[in-house]
Amino acid sequence: MQAIILAAGMGNRLGKYTKDNTKCMLEINGKTLIERALDALDDNGIKKCVIVVGYQKENLMSFVGKKYKGIEIEYVANDVYHKTNNIYSLALAKDKLLEDDTILLESDLIFESRIIHDLLADPEPTLAVVDKYQSWMDGTVVQISQDKLITNFIPKKFFNYEEKHTYYKTVNIYKFSRQFLTESYVPFLVAYSAAMGNNEYYEQVLRVIATLEKNELKAFCLEGHRWYEIDDVQDKDIAENIFGNSSEEKLSRIQKRYGGYWRFPYLLDYCYLVNPYFPTDAMLNEMKAYFRDLISEYPSGLNVQNLLAGKLFGVDDDRILVGNGAAELIRALSRSLEGSVGVIYPTFNEYPESLTQNEIVPFIAKDMRYGLPELLEWQSKCDTLLVINPDNPSGNCLDRTDIIALLDAMKKGGKRLILDESFIDFSDSGLSQTLLDQGTLESYPNLTVIKSISKSYGVPGIRLGVLATADRALLARIRKELSIWNINSFGENFLQIIGKYKKDYAAACAKIIAERERFREGLASLGMFEIMPSQANYFLCKIKGDYSARDLTKYLLGEHDIYIKDLTGKKGIPDDKWIRLAVRNREDNDRLVSTLGAFGRER
Repeated sequence: MQAIILAAGMGNRLGKYTKDNTKCMLEINGKTLIERALDALDDNGIKKCVIVVGYQKENLMSFVGKKYKGIEIEYVANDVYHKTNNIYSLALAKDKLLEDDTILLESDLIFESRIIHDLLADPEPTLAVVDKYQSWMDGTVVQISQDKLITNFIPKKFFNYEEKHTYYKTVNIYKFSRQFLTESYVPFLVAYSAAMGNNEYYEQVLRVIATLEKNELKAFCLEGHRWYEIDDVQDKDIAENIFGNSSEEKLSRIQKRYGGYWRFPYLLDYCYLVNPYFPTDAMLNEMKAYFRDLISEYPSGLNVQNLLAGKLFGVDDDRILVGNGAAELIRALSRSLEGSVGVIYPTFNEYPESLTQNEIVPFIAKDMRYGLPELLEWQSKCDTLLVINPDNPSGNCLDRTDIIALLDAMKKGGKRLILDESFIDFSDSGLSQTLLDQGTLESYPNLTVIKSISKSYGVPGIRLGVLATADRALLARIRKELSIWNINSFGENFLQIIGKYKKDYAAACAKIIAERERFREGLASLGMFEIMPSQANYFLCKIKGDYSARDLTKYLLGEHDIYIKDLTGKKGIPDDKWIRLAVRNREDNDRLVSTLGAFGRER
């Protein structure tokens, strides 16, 4: 078995990274793509590799040399790389193809060595490595039969999203038997090049072969194997996250992204807090039906958004503002407040980070718990008191009657209460606990309610939040901080149709409440944590073992692609033993409990 690597291209889309070097000389976390590919081949006993070079070939040949570890290196030069495509590069190496069974791969890939191992171990003599199609993938896809025979190569221009569930992406790694190369591929390669020219792709030849009755090309379907194709700077960034050199580096990189984890579909995210049971398929299908209109038309202005939000929450439109997520409203509110603000720690960092122009009066919650007596004491020491209910990250929750009692006391003292109810719908009493209603707002103009729609309604991608108050002067100051088009059409459409799905939403919240208890029992059975009582869709947990929160976080991410919230260093968190775990669906929660159980047994 030999290998052939196609490495003649220029990689223009990588800009400065390929200005003076070919694409396979790109470094990912300190190691070039060509080194990674050759290491994978060497790990699996490949003794000979032919590299087709072109752009900046001298640099590549000097770097690799004629021998790399246990591999003898030969070169084939494509001197017209700037005028041709990879079909020409491969045709130049056709005589080499005929010499032995061959692993063919492209040089812009980063992949796990075990892909080569498992490919060689498969008894099928001729295989194309494929992976189930996902949103980040680009280029040629294939369809396969039940016995994994490749039945169709579908170029990019013929891609049909309605059939994407049937698609597999070619990874651009192949195992070809010498017989297949001699009798089928090379003759067709020569004929296709002669007929169609040299500015085509070698996969087009496979597409022709797949239509033949004698087709013997089968798919080797990846199952959890890691790989990525690097065409541009975004690909480079993602690959550096996937192939971190250590769990520490991997964690550091993923923490700095603050989201966008749909680019990492294998990642199980227990850090960010969303509702896994909503929206329903019916609601999503309704939104999909109007996708073209929504993306091609301007959204309405802020007045209309406020009208829609007011309808949803039963509040007059002149008492409510819609924000691009609660974060936008928090920032706008912080610029509109006067005097000191009492903040209960630990807390959602967006608040103290936004209150840069205000004096923050810190209150440290003992054992992460507090009730009405503590709040009555604390409110006397500041002009405005911030209460997150249920609290984040503790899950501590006060009854509505306690909040009303606090409001009465603060109203008498001329104090303001900011009440964040982003997670109140997950409390045992559910929607009956909220103070986001017209009557309460009118009775307490010293009350400002903030609610993140993104979290409780499970739509963080469309960025929605609301702020409501009967304090017209404060509302006017906040509104001046907002753009007239701060909400996109998808967010507006969500607000427009959500009323039809209120029963589904209530059922989704009930599912979270039931799953929260089941998940808590599973976590408790491990004996690894002290689990704080929670009325939200997450748990604050203290580790009992002789390892830190960061140790556990790195282990879960590095070994199992599970991302949890390490609270080490967060103000109000006493030591390095605290984590926060989101409540996801039953399947995901069982996976986490099982993984934690294995970790506990290993310790």
